Amino acid sequence: MHDSAQTAFLAGPLLAYFGDDFTGSTDAMEAMTAAGVPTVLCLDTPTPDLLARFPEIRCVGLAGSSRGRDPAWMRDELPAAFASLAAFGAPILQYKVCSTLDSSPEVGSIGAAIDIGVNVMRARWSPMVIGAPRLKRYQMFGNLFAAVNGTGYRLDRHPTMSRHPVTPMDEADLRMHLGRQTSRRIELVDMLQLRDGSATARVDALSADDKPVVLIDVLDEETLIEAGRLVWERRGEGVFSASSSGLQYALAAYWRSRGWLPATPSLPVAQPVDVIAAVSGSCSPVTASQIAWARAHGFHVERLDLRRALDSQSGGAEIERAVGVAADALRRGVSSIVHSAEGPDDPDVIGFDAIARDAGLTRQQAARNVGGALAEVMRRLLERVPLSRVVVAGGDSSGEVASTLGIDALSVAAGLAPGAPLCRAWSKSAQRDGLEIVLKGGQIGGASFFGLVKEGRDVE
Repeated sequence: MHDSAQTAFLAGPLLAYFGDDFTGSTDAMEAMTAAGVPTVLCLDTPTPDLLARFPEIRCVGLAGSSRGRDPAWMRDELPAAFASLAAFGAPILQYKVCSTLDSSPEVGSIGAAIDIGVNVMRARWSPMVIGAPRLKRYQMFGNLFAAVNGTGYRLDRHPTMSRHPVTPMDEADLRMHLGRQTSRRIELVDMLQLRDGSATARVDALSADDKPVVLIDVLDEETLIEAGRLVWERRGEGVFSASSSGLQYALAAYWRSRGWLPATPSLPVAQPVDVIAAVSGSCSPVTASQIAWARAHGFHVERLDLRRALDSQSGGAEIERAVGVAADALRRGVSSIVHSAEGPDDPDVIGFDAIARDAGLTRQQAARNVGGALAEVMRRLLERVPLSRVVVAGGDSSGEVASTLGIDALSVAAGLAPGAPLCRAWSKSAQRDGLEIVLKGGQIGGASFFGLVKEGRDVE
């Protein structure tokens, strides 16, 4: 006999989310799929016809590009996107953000997205779960921390995020960070309240007609479960949450603790392939170390010359040059990576403003155009070489590539590194349908990540 809570869990959709970039969208899909919640990620509006191809799903995502957009773009685009997701009928509507909260008042404003989204759902609060221990992200007393290579950093002292080329993190207290992006009331349920049993009463006391944002600390499994319980039990008639995939992990942890999901999360194991192609627009030192590993282990690594690629006269020729070299390597059975940068100290990263200016572009336009150039590289490679598995590193690049390839939706095919699953592409094009693709965020994966994608297992 099911209790009423279990009956509610078993009935119908559970979650719908809009991802502010493509890599984060696949991260959220992986978390739900691994937990045993059937999930599909749409790359365009999730129409009834598209969703009819996935009758078993209980979670639907829509991959977007708002992390690189301004508030005016959000006001134009997000209302329709949120409405299409709300039509799925899930009690939780999420604006999925990066677990390092990449954003500023001008670019990728999470506050602007919250101000739009809270009005779609009826709950009198808007929970925010950012901490995700599986991804080495932790929130304590409202401050965000991230670990790199076994060392934890407050986010405003993080070696990458404090130096992000577009949205550098100079404030780890998320109440202060978000307070620059919205005038909405911002509150906190801290780890002490989560542990002493007063969290529910605090949420009830904070909830009001002004729909405040309520940050929820997450440090470990105990606080993760409690965060999931709070969101689920206080979802009301429908709640909006701007959260990282920490929300997915928290909900799954709570549902698992109630016995509603399998006790051990799992995903299929990826099988090896002979060769892979990758493009990378990431400026992260993590990705730089992965490119260096690949170069040292027999991959062909080719740099895209940004000055030529962004120039209206030479751009096409530079793309064709990179494609030709990479395709030759692939035909010889050598995996290939075409990249635009190697780490934050790369001369093209340091001098990117000048490169953009010389091309007659704003910084944002230039960043999108780099993604577009890499997308064109991947499109041409797939036309010329029979490939079954490809990789894209970098959030902006991932969005451009996935859109250019004519992919309608993604589902998880296998697990690889946390936050970067192997996905199966769904497309009306027979050439693209069934393609295996990995969309990797800059901070995700170990040094041998590209070897892992090729072999389906960790390699030395």
